[in-house]
Amino acid sequence: MFQQALIYLQMQLSGYSRYTMPKPQVTDPEIMSDPTANDARLCLPSFFPYQLAVFSDDVSKAIAQLYRGRYKLSRQEWRVLAALGERDGLSAKEIAEYSTLDKTQTSRAAARLLHNGLIIRDEDDSDRRHLRHKLTGKGRAVYREIVPLVRARESYILSTLSEQETKELARLMTKVHQKALELQQWG
Repeated sequence: MFQQALIYLQMQLSGYSRYTMPKPQVTDPEIMSDPTANDARLCLPSFFPYQLAVFSDDVSKAIAQLYRGRYKLSRQEWRVLAALGERDGLSAKEIAEYSTLDKTQTSRAAARLLHNGLIIRDEDDSDRRHLRHKLTGKGRAVYREIVPLVRARESYILSTLSEQETKELARLMTKVHQKALELQQWG
């Protein structure tokens, strides 16, 4: 998600109008004369976390059209499938952490994938209290069909940037992400 958000920021900075957020309508003369004035109000469309959420949602929807339409998978199901496609044999907790889904989303998505024959659950050999999730042959086939399609959409979205801009965007996203993680540690 964070990488997608920085792409949005780069597009904002380069004036790419498709993703330009609406300009806030400021009418308070005090705020208009001093944009750094300490005001308890928040202009949501210009608030960085909101912009990231909108951007992420737009990118996710553009990509989700593929697996939702053709494969009848939800965003959460795709994330579980993608996590297992890369790292087969994960516990539900590991899937949740890796895919940025919460435990409930992970559990429900895994249950639907299990019901549809795309994954199986096996007991963990070292701890029978834990279950390991694995792709079935059908699940692996679906994963292999979807990956090139979503990668093509990712390439299309990034095609507005040069190779250098893409690298710079990745660098900036990492930098901003580190600051967000730093704040999380402070509480």
